[in-house]
Amino acid sequence: MPVTKEQAEVEDNFHSSIYKNTDGSCQRWRRNGKTQFWKTRPEDFRVPIKYGLRRYSAIERHNAEQFHVSKDCPNN
Repeated sequence: MPVTKEQAEVEDNFHSSIYKNTDGSCQRWRRNGKTQFWKTRPEDFRVPIKYGLRRYSAIERHNAEQFHVSKDCPNN
């Protein structure tokens, strides 16, 4: 289940659906800042995330299907 706009606002831990660890479990990403919203594009959002010490990315509307919140993880 992809990350929704409501989940992007309140959740702090996300799992990647496409990137896996060596044991087959989902990579765990964590929030690295405040969620951004736009008045002119109300359906868009951006959540800065971090994996490990040096990998940074963001969850946005166009790639939200690649992530899910940790409580919805199918591998748990």
